Amino acid sequence: QASLAKERHTAQLRCGAVPSAVRVCFPTRALTMLSSLRSLPRGAPRGLWIRTFASNKIPAPPMTYISGEEMSWYTMKIIREKWVEPFIDTSQWEYFDLSCKHRDDSDDKVLHEAVASGFRLGAIFKEPTITPSAEQVKQFGLKKPRGSPNGAMRRGWNGITISRDTIHIPGIKLGFDQPVFFERHAVGGEYGAGWKSVGKGRVLSTFFPDDIKEPPIIIDGRQVEDNESAVVVYDNPLDNVEDLAHIFFARCLEANIVPYVVTKKTVFKWQEGFWQKMKKVFDEHYKEKYLACGLLKKTGGDLQHLISDAATMQIIRWTGGGFGMACHNYDGDMLTDEVAQVHRSPGFITSNLIGKSADGSLIKEFEASHGTVADLWHAHLRGEDTSMNPLGMVVALLGAMEHAAMLNPANKADIFRWTGHCKEAMYTAFRTGKGTRDLSGPTGLTTEQFVEAVFEDLNKRMASGEMPVPYEVPAKEELAPSRKLRRGFEHVDEEGIKAFFEKYDTDANGAISFEEFVDMTLELGIAPMKKDPEAVKHHEARVASHASTEMPA
Repeated sequence: QASLAKERHTAQLRCGAVPSAVRVCFPTRALTMLSSLRSLPRGAPRGLWIRTFASNKIPAPPMTYISGEEMSWYTMKIIREKWVEPFIDTSQWEYFDLSCKHRDDSDDKVLHEAVASGFRLGAIFKEPTITPSAEQVKQFGLKKPRGSPNGAMRRGWNGITISRDTIHIPGIKLGFDQPVFFERHAVGGEYGAGWKSVGKGRVLSTFFPDDIKEPPIIIDGRQVEDNESAVVVYDNPLDNVEDLAHIFFARCLEANIVPYVVTKKTVFKWQEGFWQKMKKVFDEHYKEKYLACGLLKKTGGDLQHLISDAATMQIIRWTGGGFGMACHNYDGDMLTDEVAQVHRSPGFITSNLIGKSADGSLIKEFEASHGTVADLWHAHLRGEDTSMNPLGMVVALLGAMEHAAMLNPANKADIFRWTGHCKEAMYTAFRTGKGTRDLSGPTGLTTEQFVEAVFEDLNKRMASGEMPVPYEVPAKEELAPSRKLRRGFEHVDEEGIKAFFEKYDTDANGAISFEEFVDMTLELGIAPMKKDPEAVKHHEARVASHASTEMPA
């Protein structure tokens, strides 16, 4: 540690050469770390390497591993060294370096190779990556800005949905009491929009059928009156919504979760098709199963629709969890950010892209919902202690390995034994005060100490030869770490919070009574609503009426 800290203090960032024209910017010691992951054997495709060695380790089935950069990359590197490599033979994994420098050096060939590998193998783990800003293009010496790899992955893997679910540590209360599931349509919407900035004039949107015998259809025609307007065109594909519906309803049913479908079809009439397709699949394949399980008791015995405005409020109110929502691409992006905030942070949310191969089998890509954590990386390079919580990334890695084992089940039992022990060892560390500082406070462990602590427990568990046993929480033992431990709390205005409290402490006795609390929730619009269908419909109608007054005819 002291040696590494000294190097970080004295070394300037520099570019180091590795084979096949891959150049990565890191300190001297970090270049050594990179050699195990980012070097390429002679003759291998650029961006891909496959390690080969003989051992008595558990052979892992083929999987695509996509590495990123900064603190998330460093943390996953030491986790692989400590938690994975002592027990798992990863020689069939295919590795791809999607750091922005390597993407630039390969003219993005590495991205296309990674997508092809994922399509072929069907199981993918991806570390957080950087989509460089204009300043970072200059900083890293890139030839051009590269876009987010996510679009290429969703297209290449025939993306259906992005599943984003809450992660729960038994014995620790994070936000929602029970799991919350989300299905975000992986295609369509604003993300693939074409647009131009225009002046006064006329806009005509015309659809030309593939069959040239069919006449063109005018979608929209309008007069543009402003001197400057942004004209935007996008579409929402609906062919794979049935696949999304099956994935969503099957997952919710297995987890004993109440499903909802979210759109704003009351105003955006073109969203009606999404709801109709979801409802059709539900009625034909799942309704009777949900009724038999009693999951529709509070929804009038049927699948409920929520307009997006109402869903926004219900996410805040339904902190007991136990619900799932399926929605369009943009709504899913926004609403899952809200779920992450209720459930402490994006680090406690999964993000799994599900696509479909030509034979109908599912392609699954697993990653964390957070980014590369640049602030901790810079602190790490300065030689400062860091405390990076890798929970989201590790849950994603374990998910990818388990899906790979489902596709190639020869060593499925052994793989699941290791992933189970790994998960339980990590959760135990958090419960016993050996977690990172975002959950354990100032006495929490550093990044490296946490990895070492989990390794020691994992090593004992694997040596026992026993199968993992999930931890059962004793009554009234659940811990609720202070939200003040969250990174960024130093920016919170505590005086502002005090003034906010005093506003609702109307009798100035230093406590908020139940009546004062009721007034506060009603004024803020966060009072819990009854889940019976009449209350939901009444709330939807009220929100829709309000929204319609704000929308042009």
